[in-house]
Amino acid sequence: MNPLELLTPAGLVPLSALAAAIMLGLVPSWRIGAWINVAASTICFLLAVRLPWEIGTVGPLLLVDRLSAHMAVLTAFVGMTTSWFSLTYVREEIASRRIDRRRLRLYHSMYQVFVGGMLMALLSNNLGVTWVAVETATIATVLVVGLPRTENAVEASWKFFMICGVGIALALFGTIVLYVAVQPAVGPGLPAMTWSTILPAAARCNGTVLNLAFVFLLLGYGTKAGLAPLHTWMPDAHAEGPTPVSAVLAGSILNVALVVILRLRQLMAGNAEAIDPGLPIMALGLLSLLLASFSLWPRRDAKRFFAFSTIEQSGVAAFAFGLGGSAAIFAGVLHLTLHTLIKASIFQCIGRATQIKGGQKFGQIGGLITSHRMLGLTLAAGILAVAALPPFGLFTTEFLIAAETFRRMPLASLPLAVGLVVGAWALMMRLQSMCLGEPTPDHGRTPAPSGVSGALALAPVWAQLAVVVVLGLAMPAPIVDWLRLMADAAR
Repeated sequence: MNPLELLTPAGLVPLSALAAAIMLGLVPSWRIGAWINVAASTICFLLAVRLPWEIGTVGPLLLVDRLSAHMAVLTAFVGMTTSWFSLTYVREEIASRRIDRRRLRLYHSMYQVFVGGMLMALLSNNLGVTWVAVETATIATVLVVGLPRTENAVEASWKFFMICGVGIALALFGTIVLYVAVQPAVGPGLPAMTWSTILPAAARCNGTVLNLAFVFLLLGYGTKAGLAPLHTWMPDAHAEGPTPVSAVLAGSILNVALVVILRLRQLMAGNAEAIDPGLPIMALGLLSLLLASFSLWPRRDAKRFFAFSTIEQSGVAAFAFGLGGSAAIFAGVLHLTLHTLIKASIFQCIGRATQIKGGQKFGQIGGLITSHRMLGLTLAAGILAVAALPPFGLFTTEFLIAAETFRRMPLASLPLAVGLVVGAWALMMRLQSMCLGEPTPDHGRTPAPSGVSGALALAPVWAQLAVVVVLGLAMPAPIVDWLRLMADAAR
């Protein structure tokens, strides 16, 4: 393995974030650190934009294909927009004394470690490097979730560490078993750990051992994807951690895990002796969708509520990947893309609302359109989008997934439809209470930004939702072709 691969245009994408993390660890001023965080995230995104022109880059360490490039650009974009949101967020957290300014050096440094780890995992060609990158990002998130140092935050941090630790241990064991399974086809050494080598050799792998590896890898990375029954870390992590972390975490770590599961499905499907990988993936996806959609109803905490919504949407994407075929994978990848942008927008709006209202319970957040029009309308748009109502793109993806399910597996279409309808209904009920009706009083220590400053504070959210609207109303033909080629390669 040649470390100089990281000095290529593709390698500089995760390397820039990890280098920024080191720099931020040495900067004592939280104000300077906040601006360095923004600058580093912007540079990382600009480097990631070049990835579509680097497709075909294959080495022992890096693999740039359409799937990895797409997800890496998406992750870098959300990392950049959330870093801009974080500028004003941390200022209010210090003013309200929820976070000690002395801990912000750790916050900004770990923010970059998390983004860099996710990008490295997406662009990695080596299963071992993917595992290390995901584990690095997990540890960074654990440290940030516990940053407020409240009893609940520390408990959520430990719960995240313990459950995801179990998941990542299962993934490590599965990686070792997979290495054993592919040795008869490609021999020992690094080639037996690289996607670019083992995927073409899938038919010659040991099918029995491959089945065992699949079980452990599905459970291990399924934990990171928030799939039931190992999903319980997510609501606590979102509810207690800083909101910018929720905005990035809601999409990126799920995307990485589901990309690994999608590649694993492709490997299993190429081996005649292996079990059908689609049914277990569909079963976990459907279980997650149904459990999360019904769990939305009794929730009273806004961040915890939208964490369960994230589990629901992860289940929908996993179901599509398990269903397989070009159409379902096309819809699944597009679903992940849109959900990542929408959920980042929602968490940023919720973060702003909780600072204004002085709490994150639904009883404390109400009538935002009346009291804070721009924020209320933006949050309402985000909730409509995640509820999959037109003109937002999730309507298209869920329609495609439902239609493909009805065509190929009619019996599965009923529970799928029940989960989607119950989840959307719960979201619409919360839209009414949060955005409409009588406004609740403001209890934040600083007044809500208005006018130009208010518009600038919401600019990252609008940038994300603008992409969602464009992809929902009139998706450009080059993007359709891009996603179709990606789905054809991954089916």
